[in-house]
Amino acid sequence: MTGKTSEALRRWKEQVLGPALKKFPERKPRFQTPSGIPLEGVYPPADPAEDVPERIGFPGQYPFTRGVQPTMYRGRLWTMRQYAGYATAEESNARYRFLLGQGQTGLSVAFDLPTQIGYDPDHELAGGEVGRVGVSIFSLEEMQRLFAGIPLDTVSTSMTINAPAAVLLAMYIAAAKRQGAEPARLRGTIQNDILKEYIARGTYIFPPQPSMRLVTDIFAYCRQQLPEWNTISISGYHIREAGSTAVQEVAFTLANAIAYVDAALRAGLPVDSFAPQLTFFFNAHNNFLEEIAKFRAARRLWARIMRDRFGAKDPRSQMLRFHTQTGGSTLTAQQPENNVVRVTVQALAAVLGGTQSLHTNSMDEALSLPTEKAVQVALRTQQILANESGVADTVDPLAGSYAVEALTDEIERRAEEYLSKIDALGGAIAAIERGYVQAEIQEAAYRAQKAVEDREQIVIGVNEYTDREQPDLETLQVDPAIEQRQKDRLQAIRARRDPSRSAELLGRLSTAAKGSDNLMPVILECVEAELTLGEICGVLRDIWGEYRPEG
Repeated sequence: MTGKTSEALRRWKEQVLGPALKKFPERKPRFQTPSGIPLEGVYPPADPAEDVPERIGFPGQYPFTRGVQPTMYRGRLWTMRQYAGYATAEESNARYRFLLGQGQTGLSVAFDLPTQIGYDPDHELAGGEVGRVGVSIFSLEEMQRLFAGIPLDTVSTSMTINAPAAVLLAMYIAAAKRQGAEPARLRGTIQNDILKEYIARGTYIFPPQPSMRLVTDIFAYCRQQLPEWNTISISGYHIREAGSTAVQEVAFTLANAIAYVDAALRAGLPVDSFAPQLTFFFNAHNNFLEEIAKFRAARRLWARIMRDRFGAKDPRSQMLRFHTQTGGSTLTAQQPENNVVRVTVQALAAVLGGTQSLHTNSMDEALSLPTEKAVQVALRTQQILANESGVADTVDPLAGSYAVEALTDEIERRAEEYLSKIDALGGAIAAIERGYVQAEIQEAAYRAQKAVEDREQIVIGVNEYTDREQPDLETLQVDPAIEQRQKDRLQAIRARRDPSRSAELLGRLSTAAKGSDNLMPVILECVEAELTLGEICGVLRDIWGEYRPEG
């Protein structure tokens, strides 16, 4: 950005802020401190004659260092999501209704492991895992139960699902249609990020090439049918949970994002047709200033990649919009009440870093699935930050801080070095297949653990200020009888449907998987005809095989 501060600010207010305020007025008539001091939406450099650095700029304007919206939380607070799902659809539905009643503004679905890897509850590998770490969803009927009484055309839903994302999205669309909702009005996100599964998480099914085809088929389908839907949430969260540094989280996430954009371009999609529907998912850890700088650096780096590398013209294609979850790996089973403080620090970093939505972990998650009380405390943490702390009243209030700006620049520089190395290896997929990304994360995780063991890094309650008392918290227990109940429901579905229609649809799916047509329409037909997750994924397994990492 050229020109002095006063002239640059005038242009920004006229060209960017003014149009935004006409569409989305600020949520308060005026913002001020408890002492009555008026608060500006954006603070520029103090000297009107000083140049505004191009790398910082203004909010809602390239390179988006200061945020993707001109007013940020002065216009609308971030979406408050609590990641939830366990046991059966009915139990998870009750938790969603509770959270919505407590003021949550978006849903976030956790699926059990069999669902995540495309197995029905009666598969031998599903034994002992049904409903354990998330909700068991294997059919359209179960998806309808999950959202019973929740109008899907008025709520935003995020689904943490990757390898079988196309199937779960189809079930969600079909459930919404049975409620009478128009698919074009649906808002939400599917994670749909298979590359980080190969790196850090392991719930993959198919090899990279067909997996990438499923991703780009979803891009193309949603572009036409679900224009408000976020087609992917490119996840640094799990990379960080696996042990990466903040720099690696940015670099490896953006490397994966570059691979998705490349794949979509090869599939014939113009960049500005799909890029506005891409979103990201980041972690928030305890080092407060580094985390804030990380979010700002990622936003700036992605804007430049999209503009200069891919030629994106639409500003929405250049925006890095992201969800944040506080760091699960930072929570301790020892003195679990301390986790409330950790989560507060992490959530505050996410807000000051400009997140679009936020999940705050519950204090008991190092011990079990969270209880209703613990979830309520986690949600209240967000609500207190939003309504009592004042941090939502000013856009990017730490802009211009010597420490934050220096950290932002350094994280960006180091992330770019990693991106250059990955490019030299042939891109993210090649780097993953060679084990480069995994080895870098493993080395970082080793160094972090050694720092704790050597007491170079203090973790309260673990290697300092410890006590011998066992945690006295109520924990959530999942009834093991749920597995048989889900098997019985599965058998009932198979018994009542038309076998010839089922066989015909599975045959069409097989033919489509061998060809190049978009798979979403036939998958939607399959789920509407009561074919199950395991049956659909089973056909694709037969055609494409399963991924087996080398070594």
